[in-house]
Amino acid sequence: MASVEMLMPKMGESIIEGTILTWLKKEGDTIEQDESVLEVATDKVDTEVPATHGGILKKILAKEGDVVAVGAPIAIIETAGDSKPASTESIKENTPVKEELISVTPANTATILSQPEISDETPAEDGRFYSPLVKSIAKEEGIAFPELSRIPGTGKEGRVTKQDMLEYLKVRSSSPVVQSQVTSKVPSISEPKVQASISASDEIIEMDRMRKMIAQRMIESRRISAHVTSFVEADMTNIVLWRDKNKEAYRAKYGEGITYTPFFIDAVARAIRDFPMINISVDGDRIIKKKDINVGMAVALPSGNLIVPIIKNADQLNLVGISKKVNDLANRARNNKLTADDLAGGTYTVSNVGSFGNVMGTPIIPQPQVAILAIGAIVKKPAVVETPTGDVIAIRHKMFLSHSYDHRVVDGSLGGMFVRRVADYLEAFDLNTTL
Repeated sequence: MASVEMLMPKMGESIIEGTILTWLKKEGDTIEQDESVLEVATDKVDTEVPATHGGILKKILAKEGDVVAVGAPIAIIETAGDSKPASTESIKENTPVKEELISVTPANTATILSQPEISDETPAEDGRFYSPLVKSIAKEEGIAFPELSRIPGTGKEGRVTKQDMLEYLKVRSSSPVVQSQVTSKVPSISEPKVQASISASDEIIEMDRMRKMIAQRMIESRRISAHVTSFVEADMTNIVLWRDKNKEAYRAKYGEGITYTPFFIDAVARAIRDFPMINISVDGDRIIKKKDINVGMAVALPSGNLIVPIIKNADQLNLVGISKKVNDLANRARNNKLTADDLAGGTYTVSNVGSFGNVMGTPIIPQPQVAILAIGAIVKKPAVVETPTGDVIAIRHKMFLSHSYDHRVVDGSLGGMFVRRVADYLEAFDLNTTL
């Protein structure tokens, strides 16, 4: 028998650590290679982590709730192979003992907050690294950088960990003195100006982690971007007729259905190639023009939350390729099987509000993108149709496109021309397209 270390896997290019949510197996269990053994949360997604080797789960090194760096050991698996046993010297505690932080008293916390404020000119970096998860917690709790920089860190090189933040928040909320200072200094942007009235018959529902994250990001986007929305009505008759005619043949050939979403994403990707200045992001006073066209699609989860997986290089896929990507990402999203990479790198987003029966909407831009397209419901309408022998009134399948864009960098002409071009591509769909 031999022992190998199971390491915290890399779950995305920008992910450097993860939080252990749940161990699906316990010490002594027999596990197969690629069998899910634990659930890990990052600031982007919760995902199951498969075993790197088959054998017996000999020892769990990272407990539930621990924040573990990518590449750090989280368990030891005893295998039947001949590989050398894992060196005990490489199995280190990922976070030092937290007694120092746990012993912080309300008085000490008040002292931290009463220290001189760091001026607005203070650089964003204070010599310590703050992980995306720590920054996310700080934003949710209304902890500004001056306060964050004074929280003692127990991680490597003084880094603040998730546990540090949670312990600090316990002490922070337990001290009336501290609470009053925090309220006066850094009020949360999510705090209502008027306290909500609660009666005995009302039900109080705590937001889950994803809902808190969505709420914070929506507020941030409204604060950052100057939202403007343009509307265009598109004639979807050709696409509706083609899909009705070919959907059973498509299912027989590819083993899955085809929705309207691939048609939307295809038209958006083609329009982005025509108007590349929609495919940008803003970094201070700089505009970053993206080379890749990575289209995100909003997916509703069983919990009621929304998540936006990304179709990478959508302009390089044909209709069938996009359809397969759409079905795969939507299925994995609803079954909590997405990885962090599935959610990273989006440059433009599409949200199908028509699936809920809505004819149009005014979507909020996901940062750091500068535009998002809402797709309305397809409805039958009488319309004037031009023919070689004159105009006639006919029943057509119509749909509204709602294009929200950041007026800081996208003017009305570009925003309006772009959504009109998307409609043009949809209306020009060839009825003779083959599978």
